[in-house]
Amino acid sequence: MNDIITGIMATAGREPYRTAIIDGRGRELTYAELARRVDAVRATLAARGDGALQPGDGVLFAVRPGVDAVVTALGAVAAGGMLVLADPGLAPGVLAARMAATRPKWVITESLLHTLSGPLKGLARRRGLLLPDLRDPLPGHPVRHLYTGPWLPGVPRGALRLASVLKTVNGRGVPGPHHTDQPAAAIFTSGTTASPRGVVHTRGSLASGLELFREAFPLGPGDVVHTDQLMLGLPALMAGATWSLPGGGPPAEELAARRATHTFAVPVRLDRMLRETPVLPETLRYLLLGSAPAPAGVLRRAVEAGPEVLSVYAMTEALPISIASAREKLEHTEKYGEGDLLGAPLPGVGVRVADDGELFVSGPHLARGYLGEEPLREVATGDLVRVEDGRLVLLGRKKDMILRDGFNIYPGLYEPAITSLPGVAEAAIVGLADPGTGDEEVVLAVVPAAGYDETLLRKALPDLVDAAALPDRIVSLDVFPRSGRADKLDRAALRARVSPGDGRSTG
Repeated sequence: MNDIITGIMATAGREPYRTAIIDGRGRELTYAELARRVDAVRATLAARGDGALQPGDGVLFAVRPGVDAVVTALGAVAAGGMLVLADPGLAPGVLAARMAATRPKWVITESLLHTLSGPLKGLARRRGLLLPDLRDPLPGHPVRHLYTGPWLPGVPRGALRLASVLKTVNGRGVPGPHHTDQPAAAIFTSGTTASPRGVVHTRGSLASGLELFREAFPLGPGDVVHTDQLMLGLPALMAGATWSLPGGGPPAEELAARRATHTFAVPVRLDRMLRETPVLPETLRYLLLGSAPAPAGVLRRAVEAGPEVLSVYAMTEALPISIASAREKLEHTEKYGEGDLLGAPLPGVGVRVADDGELFVSGPHLARGYLGEEPLREVATGDLVRVEDGRLVLLGRKKDMILRDGFNIYPGLYEPAITSLPGVAEAAIVGLADPGTGDEEVVLAVVPAAGYDETLLRKALPDLVDAAALPDRIVSLDVFPRSGRADKLDRAALRARVSPGDGRSTG
């Protein structure tokens, strides 16, 4: 079976002179040069005496998206390392627990982060930046350092500079054995300080997931994938396409300048872009959406913008699960009026629906398991679904279920239909528990669009929402609270916003 490293290196062997990456400033890197740099990092990390990486050793990683990030990440994994992302803002206790669980042997970061977490730590805190101590992430446990960028105050003594590694190591060493089962990344999603929950993907599971993306839409030499997302950029490298990294300018202008054929967006950012640029460049054939479900209004504007719009359903443990086009999602909402269409499971992805409606997923792209736990055979998604004509339809999150008068209410069953109404940009249903009875008040929160009329909304609801699920209150908000890299709806924060006494709710 192929794996992520050998897959990309094989592509470099077939397409050595093709452009592999365009960085944010427009500079190009060929596949041959990418392979040389990746192998130079691999050779360095695998041959540093006591610091030599062994399969599964932790590598604390904190490099912003760019060529250096791609090179060092792939090189570390090729050397046997398991990447552990050092997210800014982590509470010290949470970071300490993660470091104790992964015990990194190397730290790969930018020199600027060493400065901001060292000599300029006070200034960084005053600016709202809470950065982990990357020089000594696990006191008493020695680590080696590789940094990108110029030397700056705070860089640990003896740290290796990436630019020097690339000059002194030719990168033509003999690669070690291919380990498809080697842990490649530990992605922390939740868990307490005492018991951090890390999803461990292997070189093989990542490669299988990337192959599923490639099978879902055409991608090959000559295509340009404009994104900072690894799970779309890496399939581009495996397919011989060009990975174009954003430079921070207006997204639509960058898409046009790079002649992008593929891109990725989350609904809230896509909505912002389409309001500024309703028609996207003609070269753009595919636009992938994450962080489902997307409001109907955003889907309609995306379809009108030109490219084929595909909504990806995935979770950290299984990337991806299914893909549905925007047209299919809109047609489903118009026909059935409830639930969010996720699409048919991708080839090789196993699905099982439990008695309570929760979806379980399996397949070769499934993560090996959670750090320190037994291997996974399948994973509970936490999503409630039903199957219609072989396609998955999302009814809601199991944890978001609302209980009122003995009736189970699943917000995802009704939200897509409500969002498709005229004058409604977004809609979300949340429950506010009564501490005395345990019953919940049902609140419908909406972000109005042009032509919003609450009276008309109330008249339309009985045709879209079961009588037992009709909201007790409707609350109008300027914007929904969001969190995380994908700007997902923060339901906990939304519940706080619509709680009684807020002053914005209507009866």
